[in-house]
Amino acid sequence: MFTLIFIAVTVVVSLLALNNRRIADRLILWPPAIARNHQYDRLLTHGFIHADFMHLFFNMLTLFFFGRPIEGFMAEQTGALWVFPLFYLSALVVAILPTYLKHQKDPNYFSLGASGAVSAVLFAFILLAPWSRIVVFVFPMPAIVFAILYVAYSIWMDRRGGDRINHSAHLSGAAYGILFLMIMQPQVLQHFLSELSRPRF
Repeated sequence: MFTLIFIAVTVVVSLLALNNRRIADRLILWPPAIARNHQYDRLLTHGFIHADFMHLFFNMLTLFFFGRPIEGFMAEQTGALWVFPLFYLSALVVAILPTYLKHQKDPNYFSLGASGAVSAVLFAFILLAPWSRIVVFVFPMPAIVFAILYVAYSIWMDRRGGDRINHSAHLSGAAYGILFLMIMQPQVLQHFLSELSRPRF
């Protein structure tokens, strides 16, 4: 339920921002606005706007496929429906914090998109089902293989830079998704290790 709500809200707000520069300027992560005007809400609102339609589409498609099973798992394990929205919203903030701290005095830096929180959701799913198949540009691969390639690529691109994508938020989000799930349900780590010992290609 909350997965679909987040998708709906993100799509609506993103489309409004794509057609209204004032909305985009108010919601985007711009460090000086936080430092000077105390607009701390930008640490959250940046995740509800996107650079273009394809950016929005791929983030929401990923959230649709992986958010629902994670939401169901969290509700089943805790008996509380509010855990998943807490997880998703906090992931938006946690994933962007390293970037904000790094660029907090840079007036030329901007960041937007739900990628950090979506990475948290995706890696939480991979922790539960490492051998499930993920299709990447029509190529199916085990989720754990995708995770390794994703992390390696994100580290490389974060160091290289130049593509205007916040790879640091992807990495922070992925780490947060894993840690959140392990703290919420410590047995998940044993489950993950057990699954790894039984490869299924």
